[in-house]
Amino acid sequence: MLRSMTAFARVERRGTWGQLTWELRSVNHRYLELSPRLPEGLRGLEPAARERCSRRLGRGKLEVGLRYLAASQSGNELVLDRRQAERVVAAAREIEAMLERSAAISSLDVLRWPGVAEQPEPDLELVQAQALAALDEALDELVASREREGEQIHALLVQRCRAIGELVARLRVLRPEILQRQRERLLTRLGDLPTTADPGRLEQELVLLAQRLDVDEELDRLDAHLVEIADALVRQEPVGRRLDFLMQELNREANTLSSKSPDATSTRLAVDLKVLIEQMREQVQNVE
Repeated sequence: MLRSMTAFARVERRGTWGQLTWELRSVNHRYLELSPRLPEGLRGLEPAARERCSRRLGRGKLEVGLRYLAASQSGNELVLDRRQAERVVAAAREIEAMLERSAAISSLDVLRWPGVAEQPEPDLELVQAQALAALDEALDELVASREREGEQIHALLVQRCRAIGELVARLRVLRPEILQRQRERLLTRLGDLPTTADPGRLEQELVLLAQRLDVDEELDRLDAHLVEIADALVRQEPVGRRLDFLMQELNREANTLSSKSPDATSTRLAVDLKVLIEQMREQVQNVE
C-alpha cells in the first residue's frame, strides 16, 4: 500500500494529572528524519518516542511536538496543610498581642507562608505512560492520513501508467507507417535529382534510415518499466525511492524516443509521454 509522506495529526489527553497534546507534522524527505520537541520535564521520553516513530514510518521529515500542562497549572485546587496554617495563624496572633499596633493578618498572608498551600506534584511515571499511549494514538492517526493520501496517489499513478501503455501501443502501430512515409519521402527526393540513384546505394540508405528510426528497444523497455511500477504499487513496504528510480528510467526512454521522432505525429506522442511521466514524477516525490 502506498503512503504519502505529507500528513498531520493532533491528539489531546486530559486527566487528573493534567493535559497532554501531541502534534505530528510530516513532509517528504529522502530518509526518515525526526525532530522531537518535548517539554523539559518529559525529555526522558525522547528515546522511546523516536523508537515508536521509527517503527511506524519509513521515510519523511517528521516534527514531533508535545505540550504538557500539569494539573496544578490547569486550575485544580491547591493542597492545604491545615495544621501548618493553624500554626501560622496562632503565631501571628501571639505576635499581635505583643505589639501595640498591629495589622490584621489576611488569609492570603497565611496562604503565602511556606508549607501552608502546595501544588501537588504530578506522578511522572503516570504522565509518561499517558504520553506514550497518546503518541501511539497520534501515530495511528498520522499513518491513516498518509495511507488515505497514498490511495489517491496510487489511483493517479495507475491511470498515468495506463495512458503511457496506450501511447506505447500506438507508437508500435504507427512505426511501420512512419517508416513507409520516410521511405517514400526519400524516394521522392531522389526522384527530383537530375541523375539516377544507384539501387544498391538506395537500399543501403533505406536500411540506415530504418536503423536510425528503430525504437523497438525503447518501447520494450517502457513496457518493462510499466510492469515494474505495477509490481511496486502492490508491495507492502516503502517503495518511493524505487518508484523515483523508475521515473528516471521512463524519462530516459521518452527522451530517446523524442530524439528519434522523424515526423510531427511521433514527436507529439513523445511529448505526451514526457508530460505523463512528469506528472507521475511529481506525485512519486511524495511517496514514502
